[in-house]
Amino acid sequence: MKTGKLIITVLTVFLFHSFSFAQNKNAAVLTVDGEPTTLEEFENIFRKNNRDSVITKQSLDDYMELFINFKLKVKEAREMGLDTVTKFKNELDGYRAQLARPYLTDTDMLNGLVKEAYEHEKYEVRAMHILIKLDPNALPADTLVAYSRCMALRERILAGEDFSTVARSREGSEDPSVKDNGGDLGYFTAFQMVYPFEEAAYNTPVGQVSMPVRTRYGYHLIKVSDKRPARGEIHVAHIMVKPKAEANGEQNAQNKITEIHQKLLSGEETFENLASKFSDDQSSAKKGGDLPWFGTGKMVLEFEDAAFALQKDGDFSTPVKTDYGWHIIKRIGYKPHGTYEEREKDLKSKVSKDGRSEQTRSSFVNKLKTQYKYTVNEKELAKIMAKADSNAFTGKLNIKKSQLKKTLYTIDGKNISVKEFNDYMRTRGNARPTMSPQEFIKMQSNRFGEEKLLAVEDSKLEEKHTPFRLLMKEYREGILLFELTDQKVWSKAVKDSAGLAEFYKNNASKYMWPERAETVIYTCANQDIAKELRKMLAQGMDKAAIAGELNKNSQLNLQIEEGIYAREDRKILGQVDWKTGISKDVTDADGQVLIADIKVIRPVMNKKLEEAKGLITSDYQTWLEQEWIKQLRNKHKYSVNKDVLYTIH
Repeated sequence: MKTGKLIITVLTVFLFHSFSFAQNKNAAVLTVDGEPTTLEEFENIFRKNNRDSVITKQSLDDYMELFINFKLKVKEAREMGLDTVTKFKNELDGYRAQLARPYLTDTDMLNGLVKEAYEHEKYEVRAMHILIKLDPNALPADTLVAYSRCMALRERILAGEDFSTVARSREGSEDPSVKDNGGDLGYFTAFQMVYPFEEAAYNTPVGQVSMPVRTRYGYHLIKVSDKRPARGEIHVAHIMVKPKAEANGEQNAQNKITEIHQKLLSGEETFENLASKFSDDQSSAKKGGDLPWFGTGKMVLEFEDAAFALQKDGDFSTPVKTDYGWHIIKRIGYKPHGTYEEREKDLKSKVSKDGRSEQTRSSFVNKLKTQYKYTVNEKELAKIMAKADSNAFTGKLNIKKSQLKKTLYTIDGKNISVKEFNDYMRTRGNARPTMSPQEFIKMQSNRFGEEKLLAVEDSKLEEKHTPFRLLMKEYREGILLFELTDQKVWSKAVKDSAGLAEFYKNNASKYMWPERAETVIYTCANQDIAKELRKMLAQGMDKAAIAGELNKNSQLNLQIEEGIYAREDRKILGQVDWKTGISKDVTDADGQVLIADIKVIRPVMNKKLEEAKGLITSDYQTWLEQEWIKQLRNKHKYSVNKDVLYTIH
């Protein structure tokens, strides 16, 4: 009984001890020179980088080794004072402004705008527009003139004049593209136009003309000509043939794409094989012509329409002409507009970067005004405005010295003086007068007050939001790590030519050229073409003349490539005798005949430093970092609390 009680007691203490560690996020998991890193910080970073991994003691130990190196480098950077230099502070401030943005917005309104964007994405709108340009800060008189011009044009359209004709008229649209498109913008969806324009287009019935819509570009009239369900996204491959800069280049390209299309129709070869052999889009050719997923507005119109016209996976188009050349398009996959849950994260990111974000900011500011008891001393502001003249546009205000000490704003119980606003105005520089001095002062004072209000909230973000506090620490240490690693490893390896040369000298045997051959490889469509090729080679004809002759009737008869290749670089070179001269015929799985003309064989040799500089520099950087880490581990004292570490599961 006593033994049993002892076991239970010890087990209870052990479990309680482990549970306490698990609950105590402030427990030190790593200590470097007496400075602790909390479990909360380590676990946050560990889970970010191991989202889908099974957590084991081994995985925790392995990651801790990397984390120790990271913390030692950061410690070194701080000791060198890198966190005090202006460049570091400016960079961190820039990142902080970006990271703080989601915390300085009206979340409820943001969610509403995200849902609206999702509803817009369900449809695509085709619209025409007329633009009357207007500065965003235009004077009321100029604004009225622009608005009146818009209304006059609208009356002409409503009276029966053709929209495009009005758009192209002397009094019409100031959009430079109108001369080519008559104002027709084609189809678009959410986020492809500025938000006020998008909102108006989606809210205007098909066939009708909107009232004037104000954007940062001016006033628009919008006529919606069609609305259709969203096309979704499509995944295609293509074969592209570009016209070459030669006589009959355009016709030769058309003939070549037609021949390729005939091979597809006959089933002689697969789309992927034809793409790899004949497509002039080199980046996709090696992947069988595969292109990334895309939706409306991402490709040129002819290509996009042909792609979405394909009815099922595996279908391919007839040859399609675009400004880039000729294409044959094969449908690989299609997905309709996603569910709200699937789209929410991406939409939220887009909304926060879009013009919509100004609405969420304004709403958030209004809430902060209540929270922080924001007040404006209207009496003092009125005095400033009353004495304002044209000098206000250069930041110079007529303020008495006695007034500078007066309170202009009160935020969170703290007073902000007239002097601070005066100093703020001096930093505004020269503004173009597009309003009265009084209106300008009012606008700038509102901006100043809101900036001060947001600054108060911004200063409390680490205190209010743990994820933000941890993220800022990551960025702070990440910038330090980058800067010091650049000094110690990356830039050093590039700039230290003597050190690089010494490293190369000590490791030269690692950088060798295999036996290689200067070779011309001919790929013939069939045996008859191969026979003709051999006759021409025997006659001493050059490559260009041979290609011109054999490709007279078909651009697919002969393909030529040349270069310096090792045996493994080209399949044919592993199938023929490794000697100079014209090789035997090698027939591939597609029935093509390949012939190699080996000009010169180069023996195994050391790569010169210049020939393998990229690889050698990379290896030198790795060596520099390994040596640096050894030094850091010898210089600093560190310890890991495994009991705390293993509470992560």
